[in-house]
Amino acid sequence: MARYRGPKNRVARKFGANIFGKARNPMLHKQNAPGMHGAKRKKKSEYGLQLEERQKLKAVYGMLSQKQLVNAYRKASLQKGNTAQLLLEQLECRLDNVVYRLRFAASIFGAQQLVSHGHIQVNGKKVDRRSFLVKPGMVISVKPASRQMKAVQMAQENTAREIPGYLTLDADKHSGSLLATPQQDQVPLPIPINLPLVCEFIAHTS
Repeated sequence: MARYRGPKNRVARKFGANIFGKARNPMLHKQNAPGMHGAKRKKKSEYGLQLEERQKLKAVYGMLSQKQLVNAYRKASLQKGNTAQLLLEQLECRLDNVVYRLRFAASIFGAQQLVSHGHIQVNGKKVDRRSFLVKPGMVISVKPASRQMKAVQMAQENTAREIPGYLTLDADKHSGSLLATPQQDQVPLPIPINLPLVCEFIAHTS
């Protein structure tokens, strides 16, 4: 699966937040929006607002492709309940995101790399599919041979990033598990995202 290799700092500055959790915050020295002199932008149309919310959501979860987001939306829309909440659950329970939330990687992109390179196990078995959906009770761990990797050790030392309440971490064993399905108010999104607008956009364009 292709990995995003574009300008991450530009994306972060566009939304005015360090959305990728980089150690060197891209907002520290460039407060203006991208473009000449950070010029003020025109008021967005309803379509423009929906598009921006979709872009925010894709960025927060590691620059998801449109296909990945649409697939998650379709699965959510087939379930009973609030589609926006169910979409967030789908994305939050992706294996790469859970690896990031458990502090096995310093960023969502680092988590994607750990998973795709075979360093992560689910219930003791290697899983290298980033979109794998973690279910409550599953144990996620770093493969024993990979626990001494510098990137993993440095990420675990950064205790400033809290583990969400729906996850539990056993740092000594380099493992953690999903306790329950995450609720919207529990998810530590780095920027506000209007999920119903995202769902409206996908429903009308896919």
